[in-house]
Amino acid sequence: MPVSILLLILIIALITIFSVQNAAPVSISFLFWKFEASLAVVIYLLVLLGVLLGVMLIYSLKLRASLKKNDGRKRNGV
Repeated sequence: MPVSILLLILIIALITIFSVQNAAPVSISFLFWKFEASLAVVIYLLVLLGVLLGVMLIYSLKLRASLKKNDGRKRNGV
């Protein structure tokens, strides 16, 4: 099993343990919204948001590098 998969499993396990131990209801205020939710749900949603933003950032950087590489090939006549 690759190391990256083992690391991902370890991170998910740690987040799960942390969430379960901190499952108390909390009040969330953001701009004009105010609601109560379980801290476990809030943690999972924020981790998911962080992962999605990270994936989008990496994808955009790879796409930009790919476009730049292709642009250089077109200018050189390849």
